[in-house]
Amino acid sequence: MLIYRMLADVVVTIHLALVGFIVMGMAAILLGIVLKWRWVRNFWFRTIHLAMIAVVVEKAILSVSCPLTDWENQLREMAGETVREGTFIGRMLHGVLFWDVSSGTLTIVYYLFGLAVLVVFFFAPPRWPWKKECQR
Repeated sequence: MLIYRMLADVVVTIHLALVGFIVMGMAAILLGIVLKWRWVRNFWFRTIHLAMIAVVVEKAILSVSCPLTDWENQLREMAGETVREGTFIGRMLHGVLFWDVSSGTLTIVYYLFGLAVLVVFFFAPPRWPWKKECQR
């Protein structure tokens, strides 16, 4: 079932993009604060970034598996594959996304990363869109 295989690859690609946005977004925010990049203080960027890691932490707290992972696994099964099988791109992206560590370790990483995002959000807050900036 080629269509299910392709859809599974699309799901894992989207999953990797979301993880990349969270991780690389944090790196960009920290670098941008140091280098005084104005765009890293964008309210919508920062709020979406915070919300995305909050969902990850919530899933970890509730011990709920990620719906994207479940969806990919279901599509792989419908294609007659296991998660280890699949197309080259699917296997490559899956290898980047999922590490061989315990779920407890990952939960701690999620908590700490979420806490770091929250701390940065409050100590280097975004520009609020409804507040006018002072003219210099």
